[in-house]
Amino acid sequence: MPLDQGSGPILELEDVHAAYGPSRVLFGVSLKVNPGEVVALMGRNGVGKSTTFHAIMGLTPPNEGLVRFKGKDTTGTAPHLMNRAGLAWVPEDRRIFPELTVEENLDVASTRSKGGWTVDRVIGLFPDLEKLMQRRGGYLSGGQQQMLTIARALMNDPDVILLDEPSEGLAPLVVRDVFHQVQALRDEGLSVVLAEQNLDFVLDLADRVYILEKGQVKWSGTAAEVRADTDLQKRYLTV
Repeated sequence: MPLDQGSGPILELEDVHAAYGPSRVLFGVSLKVNPGEVVALMGRNGVGKSTTFHAIMGLTPPNEGLVRFKGKDTTGTAPHLMNRAGLAWVPEDRRIFPELTVEENLDVASTRSKGGWTVDRVIGLFPDLEKLMQRRGGYLSGGQQQMLTIARALMNDPDVILLDEPSEGLAPLVVRDVFHQVQALRDEGLSVVLAEQNLDFVLDLADRVYILEKGQVKWSGTAAEVRADTDLQKRYLTV
């Protein structure tokens, strides 16, 4: 069920700047995510989508600006504390434990006590994992690993989930399955922030879109507005 946040955003970035050593990547990124909303970060490779996630999670603490989660200033908070607070991150490279079985990967992630997401509930969302429970993560296909990564994030019972390029490198039929799974998360009332280049994938899921270019938000609006504006798509989203 959606977290009761009243009328305020559950996640907010205000004028966030971030860098990797001397290399500045984000230049004043501001965005808001409301409870139960799907928000997409779009843009070409290298524009700062993943760095925005890193700044939110505390992996790359902002040099300037604020991150607020559930109304609290969490700027630079350690990633494990952000996770405990209810923020889950599904990285582009998935980062499952290859030597652990699917069941063990899920068990390791089950750390919160609210009890909203159980193994049975996760299997209900990802039924293909049921027959793979004793298979090691390193022997899963790319699509199966993506399912496991999202399922593992859910086992921590998050309020917001960050999905970084969930369709990257997957076959079209697998992309369709992942789409339906993210759609199911939205229907559950989970807030989702989606970094993705697959235009159709995003526009069929997202409520709102932020387009990044050179580490800055160049445009924000509804998914319907992006779909209707081919000039916008050509300017910021096509290769």
